[in-house]
Amino acid sequence: MLANERAGVGRLAVASSAPALHALVDGETATMKAWEDFVSGSRRENLPVRDVVIRSWARCQSFLVDARADAAPVIGTDHIEALRRDNRDLLQAAATTLAEAADLLAGTRTVMLITDANGVVLEVAGDRATLSTARDISLACGGQWGETFAGTNGIGTALASKQPVLVQAAEHYCAGIKGWSCAGAPIHDPVDGSVVGLLDISGLKQSFSGQALALAVVAARQVEWNLARQTEAEHVRLLEACLEDSQKYAGEGLIALDARGRLLYASRKAANLLKASLGSDLPQLSRGTRLPIVGLGGRAGEQLPVPADWVRPLILDGERRGTLLVIPGASSSRPSAGRRAVPDESDHNRSRFADIVGASDSLRLVIGQGERLAALPVPILIEGETGVGKELFARAVHGHSAMAGGPFVPFNCGAVSREMLGSELFGYVRGAFTGAAAEGRIGRFELADGGTLCLDEIGELPLDLQPYLLRVLEEGVLYRIGDNVPRRVSVRLLAMTNRNLRQEVAAGRFRRDLYHRLAVTALRVPALRDRHGDVPRLISHFNGLLADRHGRPPVRFTAAALDLLQRYDWPGNVRELRNVVERAVLLSTGGSIDVGDLPDELRDACACATAEGWPLLGSPLPPAIAAAPPPSSSAMSLTVTEQRTIEDVIAATGGNLSDAAAVLGISRSTLYRKLSQHGIQRAAGRKAQSAQAGMGLNRV
Repeated sequence: MLANERAGVGRLAVASSAPALHALVDGETATMKAWEDFVSGSRRENLPVRDVVIRSWARCQSFLVDARADAAPVIGTDHIEALRRDNRDLLQAAATTLAEAADLLAGTRTVMLITDANGVVLEVAGDRATLSTARDISLACGGQWGETFAGTNGIGTALASKQPVLVQAAEHYCAGIKGWSCAGAPIHDPVDGSVVGLLDISGLKQSFSGQALALAVVAARQVEWNLARQTEAEHVRLLEACLEDSQKYAGEGLIALDARGRLLYASRKAANLLKASLGSDLPQLSRGTRLPIVGLGGRAGEQLPVPADWVRPLILDGERRGTLLVIPGASSSRPSAGRRAVPDESDHNRSRFADIVGASDSLRLVIGQGERLAALPVPILIEGETGVGKELFARAVHGHSAMAGGPFVPFNCGAVSREMLGSELFGYVRGAFTGAAAEGRIGRFELADGGTLCLDEIGELPLDLQPYLLRVLEEGVLYRIGDNVPRRVSVRLLAMTNRNLRQEVAAGRFRRDLYHRLAVTALRVPALRDRHGDVPRLISHFNGLLADRHGRPPVRFTAAALDLLQRYDWPGNVRELRNVVERAVLLSTGGSIDVGDLPDELRDACACATAEGWPLLGSPLPPAIAAAPPPSSSAMSLTVTEQRTIEDVIAATGGNLSDAAAVLGISRSTLYRKLSQHGIQRAAGRKAQSAQAGMGLNRV
């Protein structure tokens, strides 16, 4: 995108003729004289200066800005690092643009800057020599370029006027900055349109072109586009995190907010429960509305009095990126503090083989095995990849067993620390260890007494705990930690794993005797890619189920979208398919889902898979590439094939990444990611194009 403007920025010799030089000098002289008259107070009316500049000068005088200043103030190092963390989404969205600027602005004596919404510089790129000179006036990270600090300039004036602004040399308010010219364009939030930052292009006045304003506007739009894609992706992940928790809060109202307090999702009960609980005027609960909640953007005196126990953090990649409000319903009840809740298994729809969706031969075979094994009082090892639905089979085995009337207690061995695993499984008595609850605690085995204990990720169980588990299985007796009193339990154990436990045994990470005790009988749940014909059934099932849960109409998948969904390999299995359908239900605006509405990674993965090993990336290849025979699948890997295809497409499109992305049928952001992944440089694409031309591959 920026390459199309380089010619304009590169032609920075404004005085290409004597008349142009004279006009430039005369204009700057007149502006300088007008500034002197304005600052001295000798003349304020009818000055030969643009209105946007006069208004800015007037603001600067009201702010008591020092007209003799020769640089902007700079904030402390700790403060700038905190600001960079607070604006990491903006910096991430601008990273590609700044990377291009480092190359495109080399030799032009100009630099590109990204600032926050207050005009503090967060990042700088461009001509290296100019970067060094720019530091003299604090045109570097930490420089405060708001009008209240640095007077009239491309950054502060654009932020004050909320529109793109070009400030030429003498138009600056501070005398020491008049040797520079700058063009600033605000960057807007994709959700509410507020200004979140600014992109500025600055350079010494002798070599600066008015065309830089157009470049700044184009570059700012590119950053906004990247920011919109990032925001959409994060909102989808936040919704997924919210919906993973939604089953815990049946009967309660749920509201999901992003990090800035903007509404992502509100259940049907949320508005009524919120109004009944708070009894105050509420903003309309529509997507993007900002709720004035403590810590999420509400100003003093305007915040909703939300109780602290309603607030749940939404965690992404180990940090809080949103908030879930859980609004208690009139009839909702919570377990007492000292009592551990046991999952309610009274809903038999969660415990029947008949409710496992699918009719493929591979699935029906495993269901038949499960129905026969359920009646046998022996442990079962349930194997399968992540997301295939192993717990569905475990619940069905429980529901068809003699233990069906007892509790079903699931526990993930990989979800707690090694130190806590023993106490979680076997319980502990008072004073067993530092930090133990005063009254002690029963473990999962005792909770499951008379029913079924389902241990997920059994391969994560440490070696030193495995003998204790084996003893409970062999003798039906356990000892709580810190206790010498034996406790007898009657528990049927179902163990689940996505690992190959036979290999774990061979590697010495899992006891052979425990493996053979667990694997008396085993079920292998097939991956979704091996369940031929089940994808459409699952889509239909999840579509109706999730639409009803969220109070929305089911969506319609086009034939092209369904075809792509059936061709996809589904590495995340049924869980991934469910998330894709849920995303479609939540984000659909027209009720119809086409290929373009599906997640990028899904479309990209399908685009790269063909019988020949040659990527079919969404569009017919250009003649230059189509003419070349595809490499043999036995001669190179799919990764190398993808890399060479991308290089050829970039060469055929003359290095234009927008055109290359369109030809490949992927987004620009995906193309940039693949360029980085494969270490592809655009220059390499141009060299390839020249080589093709030399061989007669590029024909007009």
